[in-house]
Amino acid sequence: MPLLDVKNLRTRFYTSEGVVQAVNDVSFQVHDQETVGIVGESGSGKSMTMLSVMRLIPQPSGKITHGEVVFEGQDLLQLSLRDIRKLRGNRISMIFQDPMTSLNPVLTVEKQLTEAIRVHLNLDKAAARDRAIELLEHVGIPAARDRLRNYPHQFSGGMRQRVMIAMGLACNPKLLIADEPTTALDVTIQAQIVELVKRLKAELNMAVIWITHDLSLLASLADRILVMYAGQIVESAPLDQLYANPRHPYTLGLLQSIPRLDEAQKAELKPVEGMPPDLTDYPQGCPFAARCPYVIDRCHAEDPTLEAVGDNHAVACWVQPNGAEVLTKARAIAH
Repeated sequence: MPLLDVKNLRTRFYTSEGVVQAVNDVSFQVHDQETVGIVGESGSGKSMTMLSVMRLIPQPSGKITHGEVVFEGQDLLQLSLRDIRKLRGNRISMIFQDPMTSLNPVLTVEKQLTEAIRVHLNLDKAAARDRAIELLEHVGIPAARDRLRNYPHQFSGGMRQRVMIAMGLACNPKLLIADEPTTALDVTIQAQIVELVKRLKAELNMAVIWITHDLSLLASLADRILVMYAGQIVESAPLDQLYANPRHPYTLGLLQSIPRLDEAQKAELKPVEGMPPDLTDYPQGCPFAARCPYVIDRCHAEDPTLEAVGDNHAVACWVQPNGAEVLTKARAIAH
C-alpha cells in the first residue's frame, strides 16, 4: 500500500481573466521511504499540485474540484480543517523555496520552531526548547543553544534553509515535501542542503517529494521522477530509466538543455523552444504540441493520457520518440 496515493487531482483558480486550469487530473503514488522528484519549468503545476495535496490552495479564488489524496489510508480532501491542521507539520511537512519569506522576520527562531513542537507533541516550554536545540544541531547549525535567540535576518541563506528543514522535521514526519528549497542558494550551499536531506531521510526513514526545475539536481537524489507540463504529468519513470531513455519530447528537451562537463566545449545547449500555454485558454489536444519537434496531426486533436511503455515507465505522448537514440546521436555529433 502506498504512503501517498493521489488520484485524478484537479485544481482551478477563478480569476477576472478566466479560469486557470492549474492542476489537470494528476495521479501518482509515493511509497514508504521513497524519494520522488517532480520536475518542470515555472508554471508547470509542480508546486500547485503539492499545495493541493496539503490543502494550502489560496482561497476563495482557488478550489480543488476533483480527485482524492489518500495518505496513510485517509483521504485528506475529506478531512475537516481541524483534522488537516493536526496532520500538517506533523505526519506531512513542507519546506518552501524562500526561507526569508517563510520565516517571520519579527519572531525569534526559538518562537517559530517551538510553536509547532508544542502544538503537535504537547510538550511544555522547556521540553520544546530542548527539542528545538536538538533539531538545530541535527541540521548542522553550530552553537544551536545560543542561535535560538536569533532572528531570521541574522542567519545566512543556507542557515535559514536549515532552520526551515529543522521546522519540517520537528515531529518526525513520514513525508517531507521540499518545494525548490535550493533555488535561491549558490551551488556549494545547494549541494550541502541536498546531502543534508539525503542524510536525514535515511536517519528518519521518511519519504521525500522534491520539487525542482533542475533535472540535473535530481541525479543523486531521486528514486523516481515525475515530469510535469501545463498542470499534467507527461512522463513518470525510475531515475536511471528516465535519464537513459526519455520518451516524451518535453523530457528529452529538458535533458538536452543540461550542460555536460564532457561536452561543454563542443556542443551548444539546446533550449526547449517556445513558451508554455496560457492556462486560462487551455489548448485542445496535447498542451506541448505547439513546441514539439515531433508533432503530428493527432497531437492537435487529442490530449494523450499516461500509458505504460515499460516497467514503471509511463508517457503521455502520441509519438513517443526514442530518447536513447536521440541522445546518443547528439553526443556523437558533439564529439
